[in-house]
Amino acid sequence: MLLAGAGCSQPGIFQPANDNGPLADVRTVTVRRQLDKSGVTVKVKVPVAEYIGVAVATHISESGDLTSTIELVHPNGDFNYRVYEEGGNANIVAEWQNWGKKLRLPLYIRAGDGSLVAYSQQIDGVMVGVEHSRRMLSAEAERRTRFARRRKPGERTA
Repeated sequence: MLLAGAGCSQPGIFQPANDNGPLADVRTVTVRRQLDKSGVTVKVKVPVAEYIGVAVATHISESGDLTSTIELVHPNGDFNYRVYEEGGNANIVAEWQNWGKKLRLPLYIRAGDGSLVAYSQQIDGVMVGVEHSRRMLSAEAERRTRFARRRKPGERTA
């Protein structure tokens, strides 16, 4: 009889009971919110998969100081999470793109009115980026592969 328990995650597969190795790759963000009625601060763990993107925003204070922020955007605005903030904008674009790349989330720009604008590198509807050749050039098309070069031509029967 096989038992499933602390030492066995699936029936028939035994593992040490004290396996302190890494668990499944579950990324979460811990958001702290204060409840309205009681004033108690609670922690809510939100999976990164529930976030819809990474947004960058800049603000200019009345004294003229520029502040740039990066936040994870959630469909419920209460769960938006600020991940980076800096005075000025020296490293903000690199950080913003890095967060989007690492979390595999789309990039957004937060407009002055608070709306989100999708970021894409397009000029007049044409995507700007790395060029990918679709077909072999004529010089490459006439080359035979190593396997094809080693084959002997067959005899013609006509």
